[in-house]
Amino acid sequence: MFALMTNQQIYRQYLSELEQIYSSNEAMTITDWVFEKIAGVKKSDLIKNPVQPIETEIITQLNTCLSELLQHKPIQYVLGEAWFFKMKLTVNNQVLIPRPETEELVQLVLDDYNNKKDTPEFSKILSILDIGTGSGCIATALKINLTNSIVHAVDISEGALIVAKENALQHKADINFIEIDFLNETTWEKLPKVDMIISNPPYIPIQEKKILDKNVTEYEPHQALFVSDSSPFIFYEKIAAFGKSHLLPNGKIFVEVHEDFAKQTASIFELDYQVIIKKDIFGKDRMLLINRK
Repeated sequence: MFALMTNQQIYRQYLSELEQIYSSNEAMTITDWVFEKIAGVKKSDLIKNPVQPIETEIITQLNTCLSELLQHKPIQYVLGEAWFFKMKLTVNNQVLIPRPETEELVQLVLDDYNNKKDTPEFSKILSILDIGTGSGCIATALKINLTNSIVHAVDISEGALIVAKENALQHKADINFIEIDFLNETTWEKLPKVDMIISNPPYIPIQEKKILDKNVTEYEPHQALFVSDSSPFIFYEKIAAFGKSHLLPNGKIFVEVHEDFAKQTASIFELDYQVIIKKDIFGKDRMLLINRK
């Protein structure tokens, strides 16, 4: 695609190619990310030295990345990395790409915990269970930020747990990973009682697949995204039941939810728990803070 050109020439051509399928802002963000990762060229370098040539080997790598990007492959999978809560994580098509709204879920946990600073609870060792850990982004972020915690994380996918363990190791987070099918209640005996349950479970009805972008439906693991149209709340129902037997006194549950079904999801927990619906930064109902009664 590119001959031996200067970094600025290649940058402009790269940007032009990506603008065929992305908005200008998205194309620029992706181009900046690729150039910094593959060519070691930052935006400031283009300004300071716009005629700096790029080696043929680097151009080949840029071309390969561009080919994948033009097929709607997410930039995170192309580069094998994603950022979450100021951490660089390894990602591949075995795991969901961490989303900003999931960062808000983690922040909700931390804010709630920090509100207890003047109580005896604040100094106790906190036991946490992350259900459907995927890349391990939630578990790793919580372990790093709640140093007095014991963190367990479960997933049905062996491939996802390989990625999660790599991320935990990379960030020196001691996490107990367990491979189980959480929907199978007979596996719950393998799990400890905990102070906190947190989860970003699959919650998109399969009928919505047709309205999602190609970079989601063609590349991200469907098992981590979609639920049956006939039982869209299955994971929340299981979490609510699990909490009754595995949540310690004064324990809490934090879950991410579909913005269109927050009230329906909350109703699943209301019989046995006190539920607060929380909005994200865009004012959408995206999280539940659930206290045991």
